[in-house]
Amino acid sequence: MPENENGRYVVFLGRDRVAAGSRLDAALAAQRLARETGVLIFGPDGRGVDFDLSGGPEALSARLAPPEEAPRGRGRPKLGVTSREVTLLPRHWDWLASQPGGASVALRKLVEAARRESEGPDRIRAAREAAYRFASAIGGDLPGFEEAMRALFAGDDAAFEARIQAWPAGIAAQLRTYAAEAFGAD
Repeated sequence: MPENENGRYVVFLGRDRVAAGSRLDAALAAQRLARETGVLIFGPDGRGVDFDLSGGPEALSARLAPPEEAPRGRGRPKLGVTSREVTLLPRHWDWLASQPGGASVALRKLVEAARRESEGPDRIRAAREAAYRFASAIGGDLPGFEEAMRALFAGDDAAFEARIQAWPAGIAAQLRTYAAEAFGAD
């Protein structure tokens, strides 16, 4: 899972945020708190994460180390290209074949154009979903939860902030982090 600014993992003990950092940092913090009740770990996407915390720090480090890259098969490995199947109608294949550079070049250009076009809305949607997942898991019983989530999905940052103002500080702060890009223009 990529680790960007929102890509940090966070550890909560009850409703208090006790640690944040990489996967390994979060797992080590959770391991130190293993005897406590109510330890929750959340990933960059707001989902709860369940790490195998058995063994010592060395064992944990070995399990969470990034995997070595497997040898690649067909395609252009230096470019990260892998071969996959695409099903299109004959008229689509005819059009692709007539494009300069052939079908692969035309498909890559179409995909890149679509990615650029939907980048903003995709980022907003992902931020809203991450914030909702986190809030549901840790604060679904907090006062104003439903109203806060309605404001989140409506893009009303003032109403959202008003609803979470009285929530525990650690939860509200983390929720703001997940929702940081949720209030952009649709």
